Amino acid sequence: MNITLGEIKNHKGEKLDYTLHPSSKDTKHVVVIGHGVTGNKDRPLVVALAEKLAASGIHALRFSFSGNGDSEGHFTDSCISKEVDDLGSMLDALEEYEISYAGHSMGAAVGVLRAVKDQRIRRIISLAGMVHTAAFAEREFSSEIPDQGCMWEKPECPLSSIYMNDMANIKTVANHASEIHIPWLLIHGIQDDVVPIQDSLDLLPLANQPIEFFKIEGADHVFDGSPTQLMSIKVVEWLKHQD
Repeated sequence: MNITLGEIKNHKGEKLDYTLHPSSKDTKHVVVIGHGVTGNKDRPLVVALAEKLAASGIHALRFSFSGNGDSEGHFTDSCISKEVDDLGSMLDALEEYEISYAGHSMGAAVGVLRAVKDQRIRRIISLAGMVHTAAFAEREFSSEIPDQGCMWEKPECPLSSIYMNDMANIKTVANHASEIHIPWLLIHGIQDDVVPIQDSLDLLPLANQPIEFFKIEGADHVFDGSPTQLMSIKVVEWLKHQD
């Protein structure tokens, strides 16, 4: 079946920018792909995954959370809690479809928090998934002053107190692992120096089955180079195994 969507807005009325990759096959399965902090829907790994999914017979939809990329909203309002709501708005627009969600980095934490309260997500994929949010924020941004500094020396990505407070309040999504009762795939690069592979490893003893963990030798946080292809292949193989 063809997949056709119109304008999508979040609950604050902000338009969410998205790109559809329709499959030529007659399917109701669509994978929604969310990016990480300071990213957007046009990150190379997100585009590559969407293209691989569509070529393999699965619709893909990649989108930018509000305040990021070409989506409306302010970056300084961006945080996991708001992005959980953004994802809910995307799901609202896809009510008639069978939905899987793939999130990269912070986008993976968004997926976990959405999946525990939203049964419309049938499968979840965490790519270099952030688990310990407070530790991440402390590790990466403690040298910056919220509402004055910026993230990773990117002036277009100011560090807000909204973001830092949200990361501290959530603290970790590990405590929600046992609440995930749908198929779950974790993919992490061994050389990831942004979100260490230990984040994924910490989930394994806490999560319910079925859960699968796949590590990629030589892969960094964004699966740069050949690991992008390997990651995309693994996602497609895993999804087809769930059918």
